[in-house]
Amino acid sequence: MKSDIQIAQEAKMEPIKNVAEKLGLCEDDIEYYGKYKCKISLDVYDKVRNNKDGKLVLVTAINPTPAGEGKSTVTVGLGQALNRLGRKAVIALREPSLGPVFGIKGGAAGGGYAQVVPMEDINLHFTGDMHAITSANNLLSAAIDNHIHQGNVLRIDSRRIVFKRVIDMNDRALRHIVVGMGGKVNGFVREDGFNITVASEIMAILCLASDLEDLKERMGNIVVAYNLDGNPVYAKELEVQGAMALLMKDAIKPNLVQTLENTPALIHGGPFANIAHGCNSIMATKLALKLGDVVVTEAGFGADLGAEKFFDIKCRYGNLEPECVVIVATIRALKHHGGIAKTELNIPNVEALKSGIANLEKQIENIKKFKITPVVAINKFVTDSSEEVEFIKDFCDKIGVKVALCDVWAKGGEGGIDLANIVLDTLHNSESNFEPIYDKEKSIRDKIFTIANEIYGADKVNYTPTAKKQIDELEKFKLDKLPICMAKTQYSLSDNPSLLARPEGFDITVKEVRVSNGAGFIVVQTGDIMTMPGLPKVPAANKMDVLKSGEIIGLF
Repeated sequence: MKSDIQIAQEAKMEPIKNVAEKLGLCEDDIEYYGKYKCKISLDVYDKVRNNKDGKLVLVTAINPTPAGEGKSTVTVGLGQALNRLGRKAVIALREPSLGPVFGIKGGAAGGGYAQVVPMEDINLHFTGDMHAITSANNLLSAAIDNHIHQGNVLRIDSRRIVFKRVIDMNDRALRHIVVGMGGKVNGFVREDGFNITVASEIMAILCLASDLEDLKERMGNIVVAYNLDGNPVYAKELEVQGAMALLMKDAIKPNLVQTLENTPALIHGGPFANIAHGCNSIMATKLALKLGDVVVTEAGFGADLGAEKFFDIKCRYGNLEPECVVIVATIRALKHHGGIAKTELNIPNVEALKSGIANLEKQIENIKKFKITPVVAINKFVTDSSEEVEFIKDFCDKIGVKVALCDVWAKGGEGGIDLANIVLDTLHNSESNFEPIYDKEKSIRDKIFTIANEIYGADKVNYTPTAKKQIDELEKFKLDKLPICMAKTQYSLSDNPSLLARPEGFDITVKEVRVSNGAGFIVVQTGDIMTMPGLPKVPAANKMDVLKSGEIIGLF
């Protein structure tokens, strides 16, 4: 059986110029980054502004497990299948982060015969967006410390600097550090730390900005610290938002690539969904809607994280109207939620499915709360038994949800035809009355409880003394009327990763509350969530290499 990278390397890619032409774009509309990838000019949206929007389809999933779900693979395969059915489909995805690529996960561009290509480029440096975000972020960090060193006119309290440096790599040693050591010329000694680039507020701003001017304004609104009087200090007071925007002038342009079947794919932005809002850029999604008949996009991790943030944050700021949601599940993952060990997931076990399917049931209920029609995709594995497949189909039929067996990993677009037909039927015959689940003008505590209770199923929300103080402070400075971005484990509906399936009778504990004022949301941290991951004992990087010929091996 061929690996993903072998399949990708054998792909017959079209020159990106030809892919752009499928979307009605000419050479003046694109900026080449080699033969098979390009950026789309910011002028294009103005040219197509009056085009009728296509239909927006979100792909999400059950809570992820070590068994894998294949959400990106289904997203790509569904887009390919829709094109096979004669629809002008466009895929909108996030960019992979180098941290997971070299850590546990490996590459992140789909799988099998449902991939975006050139896979190696997309997984590595791509068009340099991650580096631009990192540079803009660290320019602001440098400006903060330089301001203090040069006299500190703003009276920044060095003990309360809340903006961290970033790097796009898993490096646990950088979580908590001390900077400014080495004497007077190196500034003032203080505690600091690094986040991974995809968890940075700059990344969130890129993905939520409507244009370059909006991006610049949002970066100026970042709360970087508090002064000695306890008042917030904003990035614009350091007067570097213009330089930061300059570093982002190319990164803000959506990237265009293709799938193995030459379906156009916009890949832009890459925030994690467990510590950030987990969606690709609004600019890429809105542009795709003007260029295609159907846009298939995804949100990270399970529907309790990625989909909720897609609806309550991205759709709110982008004025987007999703009309169908595909919930991806695998039989292996549902059995894991039913208590089966990873080593036994290949053994047919309908009884375990009966327990684990409660997770899928809850995610279906959650999507319906946003007044959108859900569809279930069973991502097929060769170990799935016919009895297990029929059990899930019967379950979905009893609760009135359409379901399709999806085999896009092995068959590409052909393996997603059944799912594509159900999605098209849903788009044509089901009415979407989408609305967010809470009013952002409500109190922070009310918004948190709504998410915890309605989406996770928690009975109560507990707050540490630190979190209570932080909420009071945000309310004092009128920074509270923003959507909530929950930082929570992706493995459970609760904040405890060991509580699988559909836990009941649990509380959520909020440890920290901080504002990402430039991005436009409030980050609420629960459980033991790290904004700088570490590498595993045996990183994926250990299996990667580049041969004398330049061929890459081991990427995925």
